Amino acid sequence: MSDHKEIIIDEWDLKLDKILVELKNCQESNSLKSCTPCSQFFECELRKRYVIAVYESMNKGSGGGFEF
Repeated sequence: MSDHKEIIIDEWDLKLDKILVELKNCQESNSLKSCTPCSQFFECELRKRYVIAVYESMNKGSGGGFEF
């Protein structure tokens, strides 16, 4: 028996990783630990793309919206 587990990274996870790096770079360049205190919080296109990337990585591109 092997304890080795295969890690599968899909296109949605790669997209999320890329946008997360961009988001962290933006936060660092503005001396912030999160987006919340940023004056552009509600208008920020980068943050909007991050939220979409998170959702897409969760549903693996199956579509749908944020219905709960």
